[in-house]
Amino acid sequence: MIHEMKLNNRPFKSIKNGTKTIELRLYDEKRQLLKVDDLIEFTNRETLEKITTRIEGLYHYPSFEELYKHFDKVSMGYKEDEEANPSDMQEYYSKEEQEKYGVLGIKIKLIEKE
Repeated sequence: MIHEMKLNNRPFKSIKNGTKTIELRLYDEKRQLLKVDDLIEFTNRETLEKITTRIEGLYHYPSFEELYKHFDKVSMGYKEDEEANPSDMQEYYSKEEQEKYGVLGIKIKLIEKE
């Protein structure tokens, strides 16, 4: 199955260059449909460029605080000299949403560049 997701320019480029291998999402109804070996087509919100990845693992946690303890910051899209702060994710998902659904770390591998 192919799932479609949008990404801001910076995380899109990090997946494309191979440094970001964990995509962070809310474990909502849409993400509950994901399965290992499914494909995700990411669309860059700025350029509309598309890349395709394969799901290699799915890691469900009650919060981004817990998720951040299990992955290194570069694999989650941070630069080596940046602080990885779980509260950064509140820009995208409210505390209430996180408490309701939990969160998901999606291990991805780039398989196609357009």
